[in-house]
Amino acid sequence: MAPLRKPPQVLMIRKDQPVAAAPEPEATASPQPPVAASAAPSPVRTPARNDDDLFDLGGMEGLTMADLLGPDSSQQRQSRRSSSAKQAGSADQAVGAPARSVDDFDFDEEAFLAALDEHEPHGTTGEVVRGTVIGLESDGVYVDIGGKAPGFMPKKECGLGVITNLKERFPKGLEVEVLVTREQNADGMVTISARALALRQSWEKVRALEKEGKVVQVKVNGFNRGGVTCDLEGLRGFIPRSQLQEGENHEALVGKTIGAAFLEVNPETRKLVLSEKKAATAALFQNLEVGQLVEGQVVSIKPYGLFVDLGGVSGLLHQSAITGGQLRELREVFGQGDRLKALITELDPGRGRIALNTALLEGQPGELLIDKDKVMDEATDRANRARSVLRQQEQQAG
Repeated sequence: MAPLRKPPQVLMIRKDQPVAAAPEPEATASPQPPVAASAAPSPVRTPARNDDDLFDLGGMEGLTMADLLGPDSSQQRQSRRSSSAKQAGSADQAVGAPARSVDDFDFDEEAFLAALDEHEPHGTTGEVVRGTVIGLESDGVYVDIGGKAPGFMPKKECGLGVITNLKERFPKGLEVEVLVTREQNADGMVTISARALALRQSWEKVRALEKEGKVVQVKVNGFNRGGVTCDLEGLRGFIPRSQLQEGENHEALVGKTIGAAFLEVNPETRKLVLSEKKAATAALFQNLEVGQLVEGQVVSIKPYGLFVDLGGVSGLLHQSAITGGQLRELREVFGQGDRLKALITELDPGRGRIALNTALLEGQPGELLIDKDKVMDEATDRANRARSVLRQQEQQAG
C-alpha cells in the first residue's frame, strides 16, 4: 500500500499584505483517503496576474520624469550654500556684528606702490639705459642700471672691435650708456651691450648720410672676386667691382682711402653697398644748386625730353621746359650734339637727377623758336631775371 502524500499548497503574495508562512498540518488532522499508486496528483493552476497586481501603479499617476529622478545635484549644492550663507548672516546679525567696507581696513598706498616698484621688471629688450660700472670679471662687466640686480655686459659686447684690457676701458665708477639685449632672469639680472648700441647708432648715422647724398671716405681693408670691403662707422661695407674706377685691378686698392657714395643701406639685412663711381657724380652735385646756369651738350633725345651732359652728370630738359611757345617737335629747337645753356630748377642727389629749363631764359614765350642764338648769347644776363622768377615760384609754393 502506497504511503500517504500531502497535497501541494499555493502561496499567494500581494504587495499590500505581509507574507505569511504556510501553516503546518495539525497532528490531529484526519487521515487522507488512500490514493492508488497509479493515480497522479491533480495539477494546481496559478491565476493570471497583470502589472496592477504586482505593482501599485495607481500611486504613480500625475508624476513627471523630474519627480522620479529627483532634484539636480548642482542645484542642491547651490541651495545648501545659500542656506549656509543665510545662516551665517543671521548669526552675525544675532551678535550685532557691523558690516565692514574697504575703508575700514588698514591700507598704506605708498607702501603698496613701493612694493609694485620693487617687483616691476627693470630694463626691457631694446631699451637704452645709463648706468655705472661697479665690478669687472674676466668674462664681462657689471653695471648698476637701477634694478634690484646689476646688468651684466659680456666681454664681446663691450664695444666695436677687440678690447684687450677691460679694466682700463671700464674703470669702476665710469658712467656708460648701453642697450638692453635680454630681459632680467630669475635673479633680476639683465644682459646689456655697448656694442649693440654702437651698431644701432652707426646705422642711424649712415642712413642720414645716404639721405643727404653725402660722399664718404672709406679705407679698403679686403677684397674678393666680386669687389672690395671697407669699414664705415664700425660697419662692414662692400663696393662691387663694377662700381670701382679701377675694377680690373681692385686688389691693389687694399689699404687705400677712396671716396664712395651709397647704393644700399639696409640695417635689417645688414647690407651696406657703396659705389666709387657714384661718388664722382655726387661730388659734382655738391657744386650745383637750384637757379644755377649750366652749359652742356645734348647726348640723347627721348619722346619726353633731352638728356644733357653737364660734365660727368646728366640733366633732363623736359619737353615742357624747352620753350613757352608751341613746340611741334623736339628737334625744332635743339638737336643731337648741340650745346646749350639752361637753368637748374631741381636737384635730387639721392637719385642723381637734375631738372633743366631753357624756357625761363626767353624774353617772350616762343623766342627760342624764332631766335635761339640770341637767347643763348644773352643767357647769363637773362639768368639773373629768371632766378627772381624761380624765387617767387618757390615762395608761392611754400
